Amino acid sequence: MQLFLDTTDIDALKGLAATGLVDGVTTNPSLIAKSGRPMLEVIAEICGLVEGPVSAEVAATDYEGMLNEGLKLAALASNVVIKLPMTRDGLIATQHFAREGIQTNVTLCFSSNQALLAAKSGATFVSPFVGRLDDVGEDGMGLIHDIRAVFDNYAFDTEILAASIRTPAHVHAASIAGADAVTVPPAVFEALFKHPLTEKGLEQFMSDWAKAGQSIL
Repeated sequence: MQLFLDTTDIDALKGLAATGLVDGVTTNPSLIAKSGRPMLEVIAEICGLVEGPVSAEVAATDYEGMLNEGLKLAALASNVVIKLPMTRDGLIATQHFAREGIQTNVTLCFSSNQALLAAKSGATFVSPFVGRLDDVGEDGMGLIHDIRAVFDNYAFDTEILAASIRTPAHVHAASIAGADAVTVPPAVFEALFKHPLTEKGLEQFMSDWAKAGQSIL
């Protein structure tokens, strides 16, 4: 499963990219606004830090506007993925970009029917929002299972990018459900390294080694 970072925090991205475990990055208008920097500048910098896909979202809501913005974003780097909303115009734009060989990520997906339409439109990725579904009492991770079944039934190439991931438990469940990728905030990515028994065991090993009075070098 691919691990993407959902961030525009360049310092956090640099630190985690150094682990060799970051497969890509996703951004959205809210994260761009939070960064306080020009969008094109941020996306270009991120694309220079990771080799994998970097999702950059259009702001337009109409077909022509999405095409114009998407082409401008795609020109920034070869690994830019155009992020488009799960709307009628968004899917028509997705089809256009697919014909041009430009990668896309259909976002704000909340049902398997929407995911089916995105796949039929040739989307590279579709992003079901797990956490937001949980917030309204629906089964976010159940949606990942459903989409996996639909895509497998018809051999769609579209990858499931589980989004709105808020905890390591979400990452675990998404991997069991068959998501192709998850996108997580830096804090959740950092938490994947940790387990209290790992820390306790390491502390014990280091204590015993110190008592042994030995040196490897």
